[in-house]
Amino acid sequence: MTERFAVLTGDLVASTRLSDAELDRALEVLAQAARDVTDRGGRMEGTAAELPDSAKGIRGGFARRGGDGWQFAMNRPALALRAALFLRARLRELGKPYATRIAIAAGPGRMPADLDPNAAHGPAFVVSGRLLEELPARAGMAHAGRGALGAVLRLADHISSGWTPAQARAVALMLWPPGRTNAETARELGITQQSVNESLKRAGFPALADALALIESGSESG
Repeated sequence: MTERFAVLTGDLVASTRLSDAELDRALEVLAQAARDVTDRGGRMEGTAAELPDSAKGIRGGFARRGGDGWQFAMNRPALALRAALFLRARLRELGKPYATRIAIAAGPGRMPADLDPNAAHGPAFVVSGRLLEELPARAGMAHAGRGALGAVLRLADHISSGWTPAQARAVALMLWPPGRTNAETARELGITQQSVNESLKRAGFPALADALALIESGSESG
């Protein structure tokens, strides 16, 4: 069945500086983050918490590409930027040296029963991969749609590239599942809400959250 997918294609930054074990760990963290994004019976994997309606019904799959590359496809294009930032945040939790470039494209496509994007068909899968190859050195994220959405991604790239591991952990909890409050994040981290508020402010999250809300409301969906 043909659906509209957002395709995120990425690779690890400066992967030659990582050991084989560190490389595998980084890609597994990205794979787990992708699994968290997809709908697993209406609940976030490994928890009993029910997902909000906005995060239900998401189908998608993650696969490695080459030595340090990966691709993730999901059938909810409006959530592509949130997913991209979530993957980035989870990876940054490992430490400052861990970062990934991400190129996003959206369009109709078909995925196999096992949801392996390496066996998927559709222009977005090709365009996303090509966009990653064409990314200039100064850019870490881009959207094939260009325009306003491309501009938002460029700014989100700049903001997220400066996250510390501690900031990334707080941001990741706020990004997924959607709708988590600062108070809930504070309880999850075992710190005060004031500390969470300050960490999120320094990470530029309030502005990102506003941008995500506008995109996900349907004004910009790719």
